[in-house]
Amino acid sequence: MGKKNKAYEKALEELQVELVGLTRWLRSTGKRMVVIFEGRDAAGKGGTIKAITDKLDTRAARVVALGKPSPSENTQWYFQRYVAHLPQAGELVLFDRSWYNRAVVEPTMGFCTDEQYEAFMKVCPTFEKLLTDDGILLFKYWLAVDQDQQEVRFAERAADPLKRWKLSPVDLKAREKYAEMGDLRDAMIQRTDTRDAPWFVADFNDQKTGRLNLIRHLLDQVPDKMCPDQEFNLPPLKGKPKKDKVTRKAARVPKAY
Repeated sequence: MGKKNKAYEKALEELQVELVGLTRWLRSTGKRMVVIFEGRDAAGKGGTIKAITDKLDTRAARVVALGKPSPSENTQWYFQRYVAHLPQAGELVLFDRSWYNRAVVEPTMGFCTDEQYEAFMKVCPTFEKLLTDDGILLFKYWLAVDQDQQEVRFAERAADPLKRWKLSPVDLKAREKYAEMGDLRDAMIQRTDTRDAPWFVADFNDQKTGRLNLIRHLLDQVPDKMCPDQEFNLPPLKGKPKKDKVTRKAARVPKAY
């Protein structure tokens, strides 16, 4: 591992310790937090979310990445299926794309009508104010990446069988609409950047640097987040250590090597 990677891993580990403290604070106060990750395909949303949740208790943090709406969901109020995934007391919820699909992806790909788009843009600030007025801590991030860097990442995914699944038909079609998506992104930020729910734009042309900056920024938004970590000593083990024997017949897992 090179010096640059070592420095990144060390910095990320320090931030992850603070993230654990953040979840302790959420639990101790009963507060609820939502973090929205939006951005172009291959910007780095998934990797950033993984870095945030990697060391967290899965009961304290949850990732929401909704797929294409079902026919029944298409008949619902647009925000309805997202509301079902909002956090309970003491919980952190990370949205890997969110209701903002209707602001950028759907109009770009023709998945919604002009009327549906305009209705969303008009109602969204009110919807988010309802969330924040109810006490939800809401943070919205747009991960920005230049077109040439996005193309490099697409090429890497196309060449790697372990990453190829990340390329969808929508991703490929979106390559032809870079400028259009940029215009819709600008309109989205202009019309939905409010005092109650502001947008934060993070430079993700360098994913590792962007990741560290975003996590640092997120932690700084909650200055009183630290809840002291209580150290404790393990009580002495009673009796002699025993092997974990299976008391009834069970299939044995063969050794890999």
